[in-house]
Amino acid sequence: MYNLQKTFHKYKDYPIAIYGLGTETERVLNEIDSGFHIIGLLDGFRKDGIIYGKPIISLPYAIAKQVKLIIVVARPGSCRAIIKRIGKICKENQIAVFDIRGKDLCAQNRTACNLNHVEGYTKKQLREMASQCEIISFDLFDTLIMRQVLLSTDVIELTEYRLRERGIFLKDFCKKRQQAEKELSKDTAPNLKDIYQWVLDSYDTDQITAEELADIEWQTEYNLIVPRQEMAELLSEFSRQGKKIYIVTDTYYIQEQIISLLEKCGIRTYTDILISCEYKIGKTQGLFKILTDKIGEQECLHIGDDLVSDIESAAKWGLSFFQIYSSLELLEMVGYFGMEDRLEYFSARVKAGLFVAGVFNSPFQFEKETKELAVRNIHDLGYLFMAPVISDFAVWFDRKIREKNISNIWLGTRDGYLIKKLYDMICPNNNAICFLTSRMAAIRAAVADMDDIAYVDSMKFRGSVQKQLKERFGIIVDGEREGEKTLGDYSDIIFKNASSNKRNYQAYINSLNIKKGDIAFFDFVAKGTTQMYVSRLVKNHIRGFYFLQLEREFMRDKGLDILSFYSDDESDNCAIYEDYYILETILTSPFPTITGFDDNGNVCYAEETRTQQEIECILRVQDGIMDYFRNYTRLCPNSERNIDKELDGLLLGLIHKFAILDQSFINLKVEDKFFNNMMDVRDLI
Repeated sequence: MYNLQKTFHKYKDYPIAIYGLGTETERVLNEIDSGFHIIGLLDGFRKDGIIYGKPIISLPYAIAKQVKLIIVVARPGSCRAIIKRIGKICKENQIAVFDIRGKDLCAQNRTACNLNHVEGYTKKQLREMASQCEIISFDLFDTLIMRQVLLSTDVIELTEYRLRERGIFLKDFCKKRQQAEKELSKDTAPNLKDIYQWVLDSYDTDQITAEELADIEWQTEYNLIVPRQEMAELLSEFSRQGKKIYIVTDTYYIQEQIISLLEKCGIRTYTDILISCEYKIGKTQGLFKILTDKIGEQECLHIGDDLVSDIESAAKWGLSFFQIYSSLELLEMVGYFGMEDRLEYFSARVKAGLFVAGVFNSPFQFEKETKELAVRNIHDLGYLFMAPVISDFAVWFDRKIREKNISNIWLGTRDGYLIKKLYDMICPNNNAICFLTSRMAAIRAAVADMDDIAYVDSMKFRGSVQKQLKERFGIIVDGEREGEKTLGDYSDIIFKNASSNKRNYQAYINSLNIKKGDIAFFDFVAKGTTQMYVSRLVKNHIRGFYFLQLEREFMRDKGLDILSFYSDDESDNCAIYEDYYILETILTSPFPTITGFDDNGNVCYAEETRTQQEIECILRVQDGIMDYFRNYTRLCPNSERNIDKELDGLLLGLIHKFAILDQSFINLKVEDKFFNNMMDVRDLI
């Protein structure tokens, strides 16, 4: 299968170590032991002993013996975990690390946003192969279904967090759970209860049973699973054509659990399920023989993602085969989009998992000649690119409110419309309100002197003084020739209008249930103008909590209390400063800009300039952000929600590198009536 002698010929005269103790290692040793200097076997758990006639050694020992090459005998998913564990120290000691396929595991991944460099396959090719067979066999995990976390080991880590929430702390839980599966899988195909009995045998505890542990991991897994939709649809298509469908899977879940996963993913039309732990034998050990015994001489095509357990094992038993790529393999092919070094924390891997489950849910990324990566609907635009940074802001906002112990929480409309919904999800019994305001409304009510007029005028309006009077102050004047007057020349009417506007605005504020203490005021991206003028209308001190504060130095003498999610340094060096116009357009409410209140206390709105189609587009993007936030907060425990603005900025920046196929987003306008400014989103993308 692999010509190991040829692949590693240059290391023939140097000390070599093999990483892995599985049965595949024995085969590798049989092929290369006689021609290479193999000093021992490495493992993540065992550090001594003898197996396959070779000593088990530690990495420090291998370094001391001046090993020049480590060959990792493991599946791609395991290789990633192994290189994370040993990669840095191997680089420092100039030790090459390759898998048995000849892939340099220490090589820097190439970042790309297309798959032009990859030899791919199409749905048409799969259908053509399937048409020649009476039986279709599918692998399950990473073929028909997938997890919404990045690595399979993240399921175990999340299981440990669930245990901790119950007050159960088991030292080295993840390590022992993985070791148990590895040890038991040498001779059989264990189920999850078997694995956890092995784990509990290493602890002196009666806090929980193996059956209870297995159930917690199972429920954790169940909540993570989604279908690979196009693969599930192909299964149904083949079934409708009269083909018998078998699902062949290496797993520690019993049949009842697998059926439950399939039901969740809408997969119901199959002939039988062959499960390794039910037959106590895996695919590489002979599970496909069980299949061939069932189907006899009928032609069978097996579809799966794993080169060894699916493709080679199927071929060994005379089956045709078709290899698809898992979402993680596709992610590797694009160099992790540059986020590989940002996946240390569990929360980052949840974010990456949600992203990958969206981008690479389909394995069919090679249908177009350009092989470009694309987003087909605007819901996914919000879900994939905008939601990570908005989610981190919502988490930060909640933590700051708790930290400062603030009871009055005002999320200014229109930017607070979506943030209020997200805040309600993580803090359902809060006192937050969508506070009716805008720069226009606040200025119209609280402007008091010529300095205020000069301040407003300093925010350059694109248009005449008369147009500025109308838009910013709601004052219409006729008969004035362009250039003859300044904004200050209209101070009398501005102040007169402010008197009634202030009275009406304060009547609205007085209707609110304001408690003693500070008011937390949310604004998205702003200098602080709205907060400054609203603060003149209330007795309580206002503390601003912004996504990003602009012109911080210019506002320093205004006496504003503002805490910004992004500091100046952070915003200057990431996608946020570049893309906040896009975010601001999406975060807005479906209602027009507020201009103030009438004498009866009714809110007054400016004329709506957006079309209904544009508003619906914005709301669909917001739906994507909310769906992501639900998933993120469901999957990532609060204690593990690490805020990572660099990763957020990286994911947001990818919006410029994907093809956006839904024109309703591209056709949006970015409008700011306060500045009389309008841009096309297409110019910002």
